[in-house]
Amino acid sequence: MTTKRFGLGPLGRRMLLAFVLVAVFSVAVLTAAALVGVGRGMEVSQKADRQQATQAAANAAGAAYQQIGSWAGADLSHAGAIAEVAGARLFVLDASGASVGGGSGSPAGQGKGGLGPAGGAGVFDATVTANGDAVGTVRLVFLTATGTGGRDVAWSWIAAAAVIALLVAVLASWVVTRRLARPIAAMTRAARAFTAGDRSARAGVTGPGEIGELARAFDSMAQTVARSEQERRNVTADVAHELRTPLAALQAGLEELRDGLVEPSPQGLGALHDQSLRLGRIVSDLAELSAAEASGDPVAWADVDAAQVASDELAARESQLRAAGLVVDSRFDGPVVVQADSDRLHQAMGNLLANAARYCRPGDRVNVVVRTEGGDAVLKVVDSGPGIAADELPHVFDRLWRGRSARQVAGSGIGLAVAREIVTAHGGTIEATSREGAGTTITIRLPLSPASPREP
Repeated sequence: MTTKRFGLGPLGRRMLLAFVLVAVFSVAVLTAAALVGVGRGMEVSQKADRQQATQAAANAAGAAYQQIGSWAGADLSHAGAIAEVAGARLFVLDASGASVGGGSGSPAGQGKGGLGPAGGAGVFDATVTANGDAVGTVRLVFLTATGTGGRDVAWSWIAAAAVIALLVAVLASWVVTRRLARPIAAMTRAARAFTAGDRSARAGVTGPGEIGELARAFDSMAQTVARSEQERRNVTADVAHELRTPLAALQAGLEELRDGLVEPSPQGLGALHDQSLRLGRIVSDLAELSAAEASGDPVAWADVDAAQVASDELAARESQLRAAGLVVDSRFDGPVVVQADSDRLHQAMGNLLANAARYCRPGDRVNVVVRTEGGDAVLKVVDSGPGIAADELPHVFDRLWRGRSARQVAGSGIGLAVAREIVTAHGGTIEATSREGAGTTITIRLPLSPASPREP
């Protein structure tokens, strides 16, 4: 069978080979140990049985001797029968070591030369006693090994069990290897495709334990990279769109002046100057966003009163809010202390107020609230402006997004994106709620500092 049919790659083949070698070695060791153990056990059992048979034959010969009082005429048939049942030849020796008779298969009066080697592997001796005195020796010579059939049966079962165990081990090794190798192979293919430019490539597999977590993490990473790349393309397109209008206006105005089609006038030069200011503002906002995203965690941590920050920003932007014709209210519930970078927190609050001044209509109200809720400091900017459409609300914190109804409003759509980056770096959250035609509420939540007084 081919590797594809097995569903294994090079790593899978190596893993399967390793598993199979371990299984074969383990089964071989266990089989050898079982065979040796069975053989030794049967030898010990066989030796005990033979020794017991020899002692029984000695007891029978001693009874025959005691009945007659000598070996002459003693009936050794019972001892011979015991030897025959045990599969041995019987030899009876008197106290001097001379043969006095034999039982099963042994002619009476056989000399020492036919007794076999005393102490051999198949020779067992037992002392014959009569009335407490040793009168001779019984020797059983086992000419054939007994228990061979039992050993053969045991070994055949062990061999069959070893083969079955080996087959099961190989099958289990293949299943485990395939389960481990498939996610890795899928991730490898997906990574190669992703590197080649296919941003839709995903592993799309599950696996056991850490391998499954790795596959899910890979897919999540690929999704994040694809989304980031798409956002980068969108940002590039948005930046190009934002820069195109003032650049086109500047180019057209300058070409008219160069070609003498119009005479320089304060109004015309003022319009060109406004377009250059718009370009500078867009570039500045982009630089501000880039700095907010690149700076990471704030570096100037300190206990900061969020209420004082909001009050300072209201004072700093009073002229801008007044020029927009807005009615401003505020409510600060005492000092609300947070751990923050004061400059960046000022920047975030200023962006919210500037956003309200830019998009609200003359006569709209803006209410700034700072209070504590549980363990959080809450900063709210609530306006009664035109609001945001429901389908546009999820995008208010996106870079360069300004909505369909705000195209005529000067701005780059970066202020709320910067505020989100700052709040997130402080471990807080920012959210927007709105209803079209009924105003917008921007809410910032930051963890309270231990130095801040808590709600009763």
